[in-house]
Amino acid sequence: MDTPIRVLAKAVRTLIRPGTLRDVLHGVPIGKPLHPPLATMSLGCWLSAVVLDVARADPRATRLLLASGIGCGLPTAAAGLTDWSSLHREQQRVGFVHLLSNVTALGLFSASLAARLRGRERGGRILSFAGLGVGSLGAYLGGHLAYRLAAGANHAPQVSHLVPLGWHDLCRLKELPEGRPVARRLGYIQLFVLRNAEGVTVLADRCPHLAGPLHQGRLVVEKGEACVVCPWHGSTFRLEDGTVKHGPATAPAPIFETRIQRDGTVQVRPSVT
Repeated sequence: MDTPIRVLAKAVRTLIRPGTLRDVLHGVPIGKPLHPPLATMSLGCWLSAVVLDVARADPRATRLLLASGIGCGLPTAAAGLTDWSSLHREQQRVGFVHLLSNVTALGLFSASLAARLRGRERGGRILSFAGLGVGSLGAYLGGHLAYRLAAGANHAPQVSHLVPLGWHDLCRLKELPEGRPVARRLGYIQLFVLRNAEGVTVLADRCPHLAGPLHQGRLVVEKGEACVVCPWHGSTFRLEDGTVKHGPATAPAPIFETRIQRDGTVQVRPSVT
């Protein structure tokens, strides 16, 4: 499947360029991936329609639920494709089958609605049952992506659990190059450390998207704000507070407060904000 995966992922990245639309589809404005809640809405509508079919409820209610799930399916697919195009190949392989399953389910439920509108209720119910079966497979693979392969999870270390309260010695100021980020370790975690004219900026080094090394990323200025761009998938974080400027990451990079002692020792502690 690698050839169609590579072609489709490139096409999605070309069609949906970095910017506001891509950030919205990733879920940057809400701080969480957008695809999972949208997918839950679509599958929930379809499952409810099948329950009404089993109960022989009002056919108009069933049609409304089918139409609602189909209408939600298009933004769900757009958000899912956008996320999928920025995953690792192993995740993309599972995601590709997840995609095929959900597209098939969408087609079956659409055919079910069309059959019902033509008065073929029995055929519509059969198509809905088939759509729910295929959609359940897609949902299972979506859960596998999220919980086993950690697609969409926050990969940044939870510094409040790993770093005790208080100030900690990190390194000497003279050991840090001016204007170039480097990696330094503090206990169990690796940090992004940047010395500049204003002082020292310290973030958790693992990108929240898929744990890319931020210290290997590019430093850029976005609308007057200094940022770092992850070298793996282009997630962009503000150096001032670690918040996300551009996706695919949706969680902020944990930031540390810093101070410099008289002897030139740089000390850090996890930010409380």
